[in-house]
Amino acid sequence: MSEHQLNASARKDEGKGASRRLRHAGQVPAIVYGGSAAPESIQVEHNHLWHISQNEWFYASILTLNVDGKGQRVLLRDMQRHPFKQQIMHLDFQRVDENEAIRFNVPLHFLNQEKSPAGKTAGVIVTHELNEITIVCLPRNLPEFIEVDLSALTAGDIVHMSALKLPEGVSLPALKLGKEHDLAVVIAKHARGQEEDTAAPEAGAEVPSTKAAKAAAAPAAAPAKKK
Repeated sequence: MSEHQLNASARKDEGKGASRRLRHAGQVPAIVYGGSAAPESIQVEHNHLWHISQNEWFYASILTLNVDGKGQRVLLRDMQRHPFKQQIMHLDFQRVDENEAIRFNVPLHFLNQEKSPAGKTAGVIVTHELNEITIVCLPRNLPEFIEVDLSALTAGDIVHMSALKLPEGVSLPALKLGKEHDLAVVIAKHARGQEEDTAAPEAGAEVPSTKAAKAAAAPAAAPAKKK
């Protein structure tokens, strides 16, 4: 697991007005909570934050948050973005206890799909039903991602959560809830129409739909005249 650093500074002013002033000054208001320490209001320089927020590890790694030079290990728990501007509005960080298991979402990395039998077969569509998965582990065992090797994937295969190869010390809490929670991660299926029987009907034979169409098109018989 890689170590990633983020610098911040403490802030005393709180409220909407103070947060608005911070954003105008190029800072992002944030809060750090959890553990035995009290919640702490901090601010992070926006441009640097925006740059590192483009990396996948920012959302799935334990970060060393240096607040005025004092480091603490945290996880990003929430990030609010402006609805249309490229601007981060607020961050929530949670302190990490090294001896306490954490529940966290990590991304899935799909490998060797193009080399698989399914990937080489025309008319087969491979869909990724999940792009991230919830795990439970101690902080020291937290992976930045989980690899899904699809090299043996064939048409008709379904890869479930239970088939994933997890790093040591990592578990999937959903699997403890029953088989119905063992969700599909990857599905390889034929495109619509690939498996349908396209054989032509025998000469002279009429399929039911054709007969029905002809009957509908025929003019109705005239009613008998009364004598």
